[in-house]
Amino acid sequence: MQTNPAPAGTAMAVSAPQVVTDELRRWIVAQAEAGCRPEDVLAAMVTSGWNEEVAIAAMERTLTERLAERQAEKVGQVAPENVLGPAAAVPEPLLEGGGIVNGAGHPVVVLTGMQLPRVLVFGSLLSADECDGLTQLARPRLARSETVDNATGGSEINVARTSDGMFFERGEMPLIRTIEERIGALLRWPVNHGEGLQILRYRPGAEYKPHHDYFDLKHPGSAKILERGGQRVATLVMYLNAPEGGGATTFPDVGLEVAPVRGNAVFFSYDRAHVSTRTLHGGAPVTSGEKWVATKWLRQGVFT
Repeated sequence: MQTNPAPAGTAMAVSAPQVVTDELRRWIVAQAEAGCRPEDVLAAMVTSGWNEEVAIAAMERTLTERLAERQAEKVGQVAPENVLGPAAAVPEPLLEGGGIVNGAGHPVVVLTGMQLPRVLVFGSLLSADECDGLTQLARPRLARSETVDNATGGSEINVARTSDGMFFERGEMPLIRTIEERIGALLRWPVNHGEGLQILRYRPGAEYKPHHDYFDLKHPGSAKILERGGQRVATLVMYLNAPEGGGATTFPDVGLEVAPVRGNAVFFSYDRAHVSTRTLHGGAPVTSGEKWVATKWLRQGVFT
């Protein structure tokens, strides 16, 4: 069986090794499950620019992990905790009748939700003035967005994330404190268990390819990251404006798209650092105008 073209593996200097992305791992799994021969998969990767040693290692690790996941899924029908470890506590709003939840005296509308993945879409989480205020405060401090460097626990610029961004310190100013207190009350999660609020701007063509927000424990830099508050357990993405085109938050595993509507937000939690949470998500490319969002990540413990 003929393989599909592999995701590009741009040739890089020895000092900057190629990064095996989630996109590449999904492609490898798809080829294997379609019945393609390993040698054909390897050849397709090398043709697309991947170093042969990197390609072989990526194939071995990806397929080994996929086999373990399949076995876990079978056993998990009876007792998933024996395979994946115990589920962590996660933030969860108190949902009562009428679809209105309380955020420190600020009424928030629950527009829709699902259980797997655990996703809730909130309406009117932020006011128009609050959206404008965050945008104005963040604009002078924007820089090219970075992602976690899985090898060191630090941060790095990644081609998968083409936005500009900045972080506010937790409680840095009155507006930030007000929003953080609202989020804490809404999600019933301590304010000091949250990372600093991140503001992102996506211009036309900018996107964030599908990824997971939890820290993958197989990466050597994860131990250092977890020292600052433990594992991430939930994400809240708040939309500060509505772009003219594109920019939806997508969940590819379940075919869900959340449109960016000013003042609204999407919340999702993950009780394990595992693909079984089905929280793979991304920011679709902006096709026209700009998209501004504020992101809050919640940790298991006090974030320092």
